[in-house]
Amino acid sequence: MKQKIAFTLAFLMCSLLSFAQQIQMPQASPSAKIAQKVGLTDVTVDYSRPSTKDRKIFGELVPYGQVWRTGANGATVLSFSTDVIIDGKSIPAGQYALYAIPGKSEWTMILSKNIKLWGAIGYQQADDVIRFKTTPEKLKKKNETFEISFANMTDTGSDLSLEWENTKVDFRIETQVDPLVMAQIKELIIDGNSTDPSLLYSAASYYYTNKKDMNLAYNWINESVEKDSKYWTMHLKAKIEAALGKKTDAVETAKVSINLAEEAGNQDYVGLNERLIKSLK
Repeated sequence: MKQKIAFTLAFLMCSLLSFAQQIQMPQASPSAKIAQKVGLTDVTVDYSRPSTKDRKIFGELVPYGQVWRTGANGATVLSFSTDVIIDGKSIPAGQYALYAIPGKSEWTMILSKNIKLWGAIGYQQADDVIRFKTTPEKLKKKNETFEISFANMTDTGSDLSLEWENTKVDFRIETQVDPLVMAQIKELIIDGNSTDPSLLYSAASYYYTNKKDMNLAYNWINESVEKDSKYWTMHLKAKIEAALGKKTDAVETAKVSINLAEEAGNQDYVGLNERLIKSLK
């Protein structure tokens, strides 16, 4: 019995020593993680990056017409902190495996709710959350290593771009910014009756930029500048007055903003106000 215990302990020690002495080597397809704030949504992509290594990729290594894991090793995982819109469909916040079916002239992109697979092994269409088409673009410059990136950013959306070898495909991710911002304004300003000048300025700015109730925006910016008058708040007030047709008031407010900007040494706002005044003449 003692010999058996001693043998077991010796085996465990050897196993632990073997594990501790593993040789660390570069991965053939190193893992990567990219993150981007899109609107008010955190979007992340966890994937692996294979290289061409003198191989023909699409149509050979990655066959046309078959489900591909958009990378290497485990499934590529796309995460959203809020609901998003892809190809006109609302996608709930969460994590999804990103797959593709490459083709010569058309690709099918897939978001699957099963993120646990090794690559596409065991993939089932029943797990699809969405399938949609996209058109591949031929690149002039070869991309040796597979790359996923964000491009063409706006306040509400971004393209997600996949590039490898001489091929690029992308698709649009749109986020629902307005409902989230309006909910905050309702909570803090409309229902909460906040008197914080910075919050009032932010609410007025959002209403002005998005062409909402300009009279309400005017009330908020007036309350803001009464409590804390700055060159940028006065400039916004001038723009709102101009939008309401109060040209004379807008010019006078812009002049006040110029004086405040000059005192602060901000020539950018001096120029902005001068151009606003010129546009109102």
